[in-house]
Amino acid sequence: MAKFKRLHVYQTMEETGIIPVFYHPDVEIAKAVVKACYDGGIRAFEFTNRGDFAHEVFSELVKWASSACPDMVLGVGSIVDAPTASLYIQLGANFIVGPLLNPDIFKVCNRRQIAYSPGCATPTEIGLAQELGAEIVKVFPGGNVGGPSFIKNIKGPMPWSKIMVTGGVEPTEENLSAWFKAGATCVGMGSNLFPKEVLQRNDWKAITELCRRCLAIVNKLRK
Repeated sequence: MAKFKRLHVYQTMEETGIIPVFYHPDVEIAKAVVKACYDGGIRAFEFTNRGDFAHEVFSELVKWASSACPDMVLGVGSIVDAPTASLYIQLGANFIVGPLLNPDIFKVCNRRQIAYSPGCATPTEIGLAQELGAEIVKVFPGGNVGGPSFIKNIKGPMPWSKIMVTGGVEPTEENLSAWFKAGATCVGMGSNLFPKEVLQRNDWKAITELCRRCLAIVNKLRK
């Protein structure tokens, strides 16, 4: 069962501003990355359903994080169908994210009071996601659907929209400034937050420091 209530999950995503997006088949590396992000101030983390037995890695991660990172809201990404969403909810996922919008996933998540941020790329999809109950809608792939100007232009006629951008987000002041000034509520960041060479040398402090720097940029932009 999910550890946090849906409203708390959405608030944490919004307040944190940056949601790391990560997958690794080795549960010990996954733990180290989650802890590094937690130490850097991150409080919402998306583990992606990318590899074989990913759900087994997530199951171990959730149990471990409940004591090692007690305030971390752990969710699962790359979810495209309702049965997979159900599986991860049963394992303790606090939120579900997908690259597309699937109404059947809303049925599962709404019944269990779990936050669902579907991937959308048009105003119509964003509007449908809101009708179905999404508080925060994912725009994906952010860098390809129009970049920050797309977010700004969506917020014009739909100012109530809370948007998480994934795809095309980089850990730099210039990039983050563009997204947040355009009106993004939060951003999802994957490989740019976890450079291969950093993972290869188990340099967890570098990840902690990068998270800390990115959060400082976001906090400065919000003042």
